Amino acid sequence: MFKILVVDDESLVRRGIVMETDWNALDCMVVAEASNGEEGLEAARRYRPDLIICDIRMPKMDGIEMLTRLRDEGNDTHVIFLTAYSDFSYAQSAIRLSASDYLLKPFEDGELEKTVLAVKNKLEAKKLEGDAAHEQDVLSHSSIQKGEKSKYVTEALNYIKEHYGEYDISVRKIAESLGLSEGHLSHIFKKETDYTINAYITRYRIRSAMKLLQNCRYKVYEVAEMVGYKDITYFSTIFKKIAGVTPSEYQDRSQ
Repeated sequence: MFKILVVDDESLVRRGIVMETDWNALDCMVVAEASNGEEGLEAARRYRPDLIICDIRMPKMDGIEMLTRLRDEGNDTHVIFLTAYSDFSYAQSAIRLSASDYLLKPFEDGELEKTVLAVKNKLEAKKLEGDAAHEQDVLSHSSIQKGEKSKYVTEALNYIKEHYGEYDISVRKIAESLGLSEGHLSHIFKKETDYTINAYITRYRIRSAMKLLQNCRYKVYEVAEMVGYKDITYFSTIFKKIAGVTPSEYQDRSQ
């Protein structure tokens, strides 16, 4: 659900927005309302809404000052400003603060809903782009392996590629296969890849799991076993930490 905060000093307008808008149809919910900028600021800090519908002219603190403070705090929430004043200076202030839109009161039937949907769609599209970029980063070899590698690090990478599906793969086993001490291998591996060996193994396993889940032939528990995890709950936790979604969610999205 898309979280909405409504801020307006005119109680009839505020209640009209809250009560007469079909928020369920928009897949939204009003999490709080406020009668001035001070209350709105506190509500925004507390509820972290996705969108604030806010009057500009209000007592105690106007909408512009409220949004200025939120931006200074690093809050990038979307905002639709409402005002009965067509003074362009207010619109300019709203634009400088990255307001999503600017509606003049009284707005026409359906105008607010249309604007909310536009903001919601924009935010969801941005999130999908971010998810896609993150997924590509995880799947990309270049994000893990950078530049030329020494003989031992190259051999360690190859060992992991061939044995990552084994439950008991470890730094000790890799070091023994190369005839090195665990400490020396760990040092040069981290220096040349920016990853510890265990972190690289985990990332390699999850990257492999993502590719298997895209296939959709395998169940999540089968994929977990194929990439070296006995405990599916632990696998799901690690997968979500790296990929941003659970294995089931990722597989559903890939269909």
